[in-house]
Amino acid sequence: MSTFDPSVLAQFTGTERYYRLNRKCLLTDGTKYLAEAAGAFWLMDAVASYLIELGTDDWFVQVELAVTGSRAVLALEDGNRSVRAQQEIPYTDFPISQQTLYACWDGENWVLMLPSEY
Repeated sequence: MSTFDPSVLAQFTGTERYYRLNRKCLLTDGTKYLAEAAGAFWLMDAVASYLIELGTDDWFVQVELAVTGSRAVLALEDGNRSVRAQQEIPYTDFPISQQTLYACWDGENWVLMLPSEY
């Protein structure tokens, strides 16, 4: 894990490249940086597993990770505060207290991105 600087996340606008996470999910430059620098591939994997389970009826999903101490709650919402899936995480060392991600279905893959890349 490299050194994570949360202020760097705001610098990601759009993406130059996509990175395959699994057969149905891609990461953008920003989410790849987050996964690598914050040691958060576990987060990307958790989100991806829920997205595949939820299907593609909704083309947009808002992902919220809320960290309190060493515990967290991961919620996938429809963008209108309606929770589609939620998981309590008993232990995490995620370095910031809150992170939002967006997931968009492009017709073939779910693309996980930072809000600034939307």
